[in-house]
Amino acid sequence: MTKEELEQKVSYLENEIEKIKKRNHRVEGDKSWETSLIRKICIIIFTYIFALLYLKVADTTNPFLWAIVPCLGFYLSTLSLKFIRKKWESK
Repeated sequence: MTKEELEQKVSYLENEIEKIKKRNHRVEGDKSWETSLIRKICIIIFTYIFALLYLKVADTTNPFLWAIVPCLGFYLSTLSLKFIRKKWESK
């Protein structure tokens, strides 16, 4: 292998490593967002607003209280998924 070929290979490998580093950084950011408290709070708020609007249009009694139900369901699902994931990973 010539010096030029070796330099090309090293350059190629450095480029590939840089791509992997960028991808890993992006994936870490995505994972941080997926598990962030801010994301959970935003989903709870949007869920409450949409449930409330639906219940108001459906003319139900006490829509402000009943709109909490899907929000609690979402919040509980974020808690129980950790337990389920640990069970899944152990198998």
